[in-house]
Amino acid sequence: MEKHNHLNNMADNNKSLKELATPNVMYQPWCIQYLEFEQAKSYELNSGLIHLLPKFHRLIGENPHKHLKEFHVVCSTMRPHGIPKDYSNMKTFPFSLDGAAKD
Repeated sequence: MEKHNHLNNMADNNKSLKELATPNVMYQPWCIQYLEFEQAKSYELNSGLIHLLPKFHRLIGENPHKHLKEFHVVCSTMRPHGIPKDYSNMKTFPFSLDGAAKD
């Protein structure tokens, strides 16, 4: 067992400082993980909701907190019955971003 640990330490010695400092993101999800439930299979975003969403562009002087408040107001008035608020907000939020905020 001790020999095995020694070999692993030697393998780490062959890595560059950058490789050692870089976090292992192999097991991190790269996208939003949506809830699985029956109503989600038939859920479609309302085009009227998308049209009413405030837009955030990530411009100088734009207030992200104000954008989130306005986003929540619009979403709370148009959420379909049977769909959890968090699910609806996660599906809708990307449509509120524009320009540099999408990057």
